[in-house]
Amino acid sequence: MFSHDRIWAAIDALAERNRLSPSGLARRAGLDPTSFNKSKRQGADGRQRWPSTESIAKVLDATGASIDEFLASTARDFALPQGTFPPQAGSIPLLGFAQAGAGGFFDDGGFPAGQGWDVVEFPASPDRKAGVYALEVQGDSMMPLYRDGDVLIVEPGAQVRRGDRVVVKTREGEVMAKVLHRQTPRTIDLVSLNPEHPNRSFDVDEIDWIARIIWASQ
Repeated sequence: MFSHDRIWAAIDALAERNRLSPSGLARRAGLDPTSFNKSKRQGADGRQRWPSTESIAKVLDATGASIDEFLASTARDFALPQGTFPPQAGSIPLLGFAQAGAGGFFDDGGFPAGQGWDVVEFPASPDRKAGVYALEVQGDSMMPLYRDGDVLIVEPGAQVRRGDRVVVKTREGEVMAKVLHRQTPRTIDLVSLNPEHPNRSFDVDEIDWIARIIWASQ
């Protein structure tokens, strides 16, 4: 039987076979680059989102794969595409802030990917655990709220509102934890946790992703 996970796994495997990210596969097929992002696979209300038959037809045409090959892929168990983080019972991915700015650790939606992640125990439901990860604070730039060694639990798919503590990654690779002061269609204003560090403002196109901090070990 088809399942939501198997259909998306087949798309991920198709991208991997063609040495593409899911967003790269979408671009090759002439689709919106975010069409296959992990953040698009589930709605804000928790409902599963499925790729359309038109989208599947376009990626098959773009890659030269047959529908039989694609359907065969959905009928077998998948190994995770190379480079993705394998979920483990009772644990979530963990990365240090100093490493988070380097390329290859996140997909286009700000979800964990690539190699080099550790794991940390986190008591959450299986559904939520699949969409969260942990960042370990390094240094004193977030004092007095967060200290060196504190672990921040981040949920990329969570709705972000004014006043939320967030982690932001810029397109230049800078990763920071701030408080969201204001977000408009054009700009994002952030307040620093440490009063000795300046507040920051960015144009929206300067931001790679923004994710809400949902918990911190202190």
